[in-house]
Amino acid sequence: MKTFLRTFNWSLIVTAAAMIVAYFYGGWAAVALTAILGVMEVTLSFDNAVVNARILENMSAFWQKIFLTIGIVIAVFGMRLLMPLALVAITTGLSIPEVVTLALEKGDPDVAGTYGHYLHDAHPQIAAFGGMFLLMLFLDFVFEDRDIKWLTWLETPLAKIGQLDSLSFVVSLIALVAGSTLTEHPAEVLIAGALGLITYIAVNALGSFFEGADEDDNPGIHGSAEDIDRALNANKGPSNVAKLVGKAAFFSFLYLEVLDASFSFDGVVGAFAITADPIIIALGLGLIGAMFVRSITIFLVRQGTLNDYVYLDHGAHWAIGALAAILIVSIGFDIPEVVTGLIGVAFIGAAFITSIIRNRREQTAAPEPEPAAAVTA
Repeated sequence: MKTFLRTFNWSLIVTAAAMIVAYFYGGWAAVALTAILGVMEVTLSFDNAVVNARILENMSAFWQKIFLTIGIVIAVFGMRLLMPLALVAITTGLSIPEVVTLALEKGDPDVAGTYGHYLHDAHPQIAAFGGMFLLMLFLDFVFEDRDIKWLTWLETPLAKIGQLDSLSFVVSLIALVAGSTLTEHPAEVLIAGALGLITYIAVNALGSFFEGADEDDNPGIHGSAEDIDRALNANKGPSNVAKLVGKAAFFSFLYLEVLDASFSFDGVVGAFAITADPIIIALGLGLIGAMFVRSITIFLVRQGTLNDYVYLDHGAHWAIGALAAILIVSIGFDIPEVVTGLIGVAFIGAAFITSIIRNRREQTAAPEPEPAAAVTA
């Protein structure tokens, strides 16, 4: 209980403050909308927290604090407030002050010329960028041969065909081209998707470069549970394993922020189906949602949950793959937010339950310790 309160204390304080602000801003209706958006963000981003935890446990305590301080500022104000404003400005040619004025007018997203309508129009490009980034993350995971497999019947053949060079890029580009056919502006979608691929490649490559060790000796910024265990068993010691500092930690931190942006795209756009008020969206998605996602991430790291429940990694990445597919399909079709949220929860929940079953099976199969021999006088 102490660990829980120590981890979630700031999230609970911020939630209470956000609710108070919402009440004075718009009464109980605003409080209800803020709460709904906060819950939606946590539901949509729980798989994000699992992946974040795997990367964050590889970083030093200093960079974990940076993630909780500077990272939360970027998440709240950068990804969930300033980014939508910038996207509307870029896609419409309006100035930032004009976009801010539109946002504060709380116009109906179904009415042309409103902030919500402009953001909805930019959704194909947003979905293409985020979809490609998340799809590459998913494919790089499932195409790697791992000691521990969850959906063995599917992950085993995927790992075999994953031995083909650059298969992740080929599959991603095919998906991008297919997605571009769903819109009236395929060139814009192709450019946005290409930028998503470039961002993933650049951040991932720079992070790996500054790790200063090859893949066999260091679990890296995407290291899984078995990668870290294997490195420890190679007599490297915990001080040399999963504790990135300096430039390597900086690029891992940058990777986390880009990953958070990719997850937040869908939530920001979907929030306008609930309210067009940017203040309520900032309170619900930004303050409450982003804070809880980060607290969940830290909780998973401190409790060692990912090593205790080994299928959570797999469930999170399959949820990411589902979200990537949904983003690509949403370029041409409207996908209800409840579908996106439930898919992620379903994968994480199934992974958690099967991890428990696996742990109990191993405990049952473990040999009983032999009783100590009786000592005779």
